[in-house]
Amino acid sequence: MKLVTNTQITVDGVMQANGGNNPTLDPGFERGGWALPLGDDESTAYIGDCYLRADAFLFGRRTYELFAGYWGVRDDADNPFVRALNSRPKFVASTTITDPQWAGTTVLSGDLEASIRALKARPGGELQVHGSGQLIRWLLEHELVDELTLIVCPVIVGAGTRLFPEDGLDHALDLVESRRFPTGILAQSYRPSGRPQYA
Repeated sequence: MKLVTNTQITVDGVMQANGGNNPTLDPGFERGGWALPLGDDESTAYIGDCYLRADAFLFGRRTYELFAGYWGVRDDADNPFVRALNSRPKFVASTTITDPQWAGTTVLSGDLEASIRALKARPGGELQVHGSGQLIRWLLEHELVDELTLIVCPVIVGAGTRLFPEDGLDHALDLVESRRFPTGILAQSYRPSGRPQYA
């Protein structure tokens, strides 16, 4: 399976709390919900199609718990997010979750790199990561990402957790696809291609 990350970010690289403020998950952060006012039918359908392409999902603990409490309790299967998330296998990287309640969940608590490499070696199309910023940074540092999709929202939030670390491994990227949606959202998919060249 190809490991694909799919992340909504701002122009200044913030990924935190795209759907709204959550005092439990994001205490003190009051600029959440920056993506929702910019959504349109086309961009929502694009993201829904991405979810439906997944053969399995990989989550960090925080995103997993958020999704399980929201998407995992819904049964409106005409919704592409509900249909995909509740019918595909889910893997969560966690050392604290011991008894996941969301059906179809496997906890990866041992050698995470070996577990993910074993998942990628399985037949199938896409192992998708949504949200899960800490996990995505770890995956990039371990060169496990095959494709990186950024849903760039036309807003500068000016605060919050950014997707990319201030210091980390450098990556050259090949642009695979670029789309623009009516509200100015850009979807850009990249394939890592080794180290960058520097002047």
